[in-house]
Amino acid sequence: MDLARLAALHRVATSTTVDGETVPVPEATLVAVLGALGVDATGPDAIRRSLEAAESAAAHLLPPVVVRWLGDPDPPPLAGLPDGTALRILLEDGGECADWRAAPPGIHALEAQAPDGRAVRSRLVVAPDRAPRPAGRSHGFLVQLYSLLSERSWGMGDLGDLAELAAWAGRATGAGFLQINPVHAAVPAAPGSITDPSPYRPSSRRFPDPVHLRIEAVPEYAHLDPDDRARADLLRERAAALRTAVLDKGEPVDRDAVWALKREALELLRRVPLGPGRRADYCDYLARRGRALEDHATWCALAEVHGPHWRRWPAELRDPRSPAVARARSALMDRVDFHTRAAWLTEGQLTAAAHAAGDAGMALGIVHDLAVGVHPDGADTWAEGDLHAHGMSIGAPPDAFSPLGQDWGLPPWRPDVLAARGYAPFRELLRHLFAAAGAVRIDHVMGLFRLWWVPEGRPPTEGTYVRYDADALLAVLVLEAHRTRTVVVGEDLGTVEPEVRATLERRGVLGTSVLWFERDWADGGGPLPPGAWREGCLATAATHDLPPTAARLGGDHVELRDRLGLLARPVRDERLREGAELREWLRLLTGLGLLAEGAGEEEQVRAVHRFLLRTPALLVGVWLPDAVGDRRPQNLPGTWDRYPNWRLPIADADGRPLGLEELTASPRLHALTAVLNGGDDG
Repeated sequence: MDLARLAALHRVATSTTVDGETVPVPEATLVAVLGALGVDATGPDAIRRSLEAAESAAAHLLPPVVVRWLGDPDPPPLAGLPDGTALRILLEDGGECADWRAAPPGIHALEAQAPDGRAVRSRLVVAPDRAPRPAGRSHGFLVQLYSLLSERSWGMGDLGDLAELAAWAGRATGAGFLQINPVHAAVPAAPGSITDPSPYRPSSRRFPDPVHLRIEAVPEYAHLDPDDRARADLLRERAAALRTAVLDKGEPVDRDAVWALKREALELLRRVPLGPGRRADYCDYLARRGRALEDHATWCALAEVHGPHWRRWPAELRDPRSPAVARARSALMDRVDFHTRAAWLTEGQLTAAAHAAGDAGMALGIVHDLAVGVHPDGADTWAEGDLHAHGMSIGAPPDAFSPLGQDWGLPPWRPDVLAARGYAPFRELLRHLFAAAGAVRIDHVMGLFRLWWVPEGRPPTEGTYVRYDADALLAVLVLEAHRTRTVVVGEDLGTVEPEVRATLERRGVLGTSVLWFERDWADGGGPLPPGAWREGCLATAATHDLPPTAARLGGDHVELRDRLGLLARPVRDERLREGAELREWLRLLTGLGLLAEGAGEEEQVRAVHRFLLRTPALLVGVWLPDAVGDRRPQNLPGTWDRYPNWRLPIADADGRPLGLEELTASPRLHALTAVLNGGDDG
């Protein structure tokens, strides 16, 4: 009983629901999760002491963070203060305010002094009541950047390709946005291995990966001396061979080979002195990103010497504030400068891509993606060790999709440390991501409310939910979105508590609706009619984790999963189930006049998108591979070495890779864009 009380005080769930039944969380899980939160629950005496400490903290005048939504009633913590409590607010701009109701939007210091002498200092987050919404309805494309190679690519899609695609899509197709995968910095490969290609398991979410750079677009490239230019030309020839291997021979993208060439090119570019203006911009960048950038670059430099897994480094280097790290940083200053400069160049090209989208008339522009977590051995967990719950991994409980649950290998943020730091890590993460984005997709947005924590060494079935202060996280999210007028899209697929979608909608966060999952559960579970869809969402037919539309229409995804041993039931049963659901959708499309009887695959794909346009969804997204008939998923959950996840170029219906130039000339793509622009209503 005491353990359950202690868990509840720290917002750790003691039971969960599986197949409609309540299942208790194992005591060992509760002890491990509480331990990761800095709470000792290893025995009766320890539990009693921890209970006393938790109950004492709960009696404080104010929580660490108080949220005020403009237009909402008084925040409960302030309304419940003892009569006569004196408040003092130190505004983020340096001013002062005695009445919290007069505090402008921002993150301020809040001091309270009760008549009985109790005093506390908290944070006051004042946020607009809703995040910015799109100015109007628009359609756009969803694409994995590495999969989009042009004739100038060095073996994988880059930020130059992104700018080129944005310029074309905005002008030629009327697209209002381009949504891409996370471009966060990856964990480099250890000797003898390859880099984890998943963009959703990065080393750092705070900095982009320079593998995405367009080398020739770096201004210093034009000023290479003759010898270095000759070397750069040889690198370009080798890059052309990588591009040919992908586009002509159908080989997977080789990220490590691409980075090896670009790293050498960046070494050449560092020999070119920066001009006065460029030098000033670089110095401003160093000052603006401060210690976070220094930590990131130091980790990168140390990883070159000791390998990418910092837990295996010499003990004295595992603490970024240790004297040994300071000495190592000085000794490796040349490498630290290499990595800070690479980050600067990459952020500059991200900004250039955003400008290209705006110049092309895109209403939103580039939609960036924020991964739900980071690699346990990456730069962020090293630099901000106290922020992460070490020995824990984010995942998902058992469900119909994954009866054994899921373990994503990502350590969660500690909610207590986040609150104690006034959500500064979240604020900084958002602030820099929003700077080059028209909108941002929040992966697994339900994580703002709760996350499934799995203790290291235990199966996902033995995890439990840990709740976060969703009100504070949402207030910070909405506030930072307003500062830059950035639209927020939440990925809310899968198991979602009913109140989560209602809260996100109230705060202006768009959801994600995938056609095949939208069912009318109130009326038999058939396909949801277009008029019943929600307005506040990005509506699409496919994503990076799902089969392309052509594969779903042809049943290719069932056969692929059968070949790889991923089916949970006999293949015949799976074919029958998938076939029945598909026929339901095709009947609805035909009944709505969006699809002619006997129409082929291409026309069915267009009908699916006509349907999406019939919904009230503010954003309609087209999975770019759908536009050319690609049948292969970019990622097949449940596989690692059996399928080339995150390494496939976009291909046509026959599996032939398409470069950016050929893709944008595709008759199939142009027929679909005619649908999107109202020139073909079926």
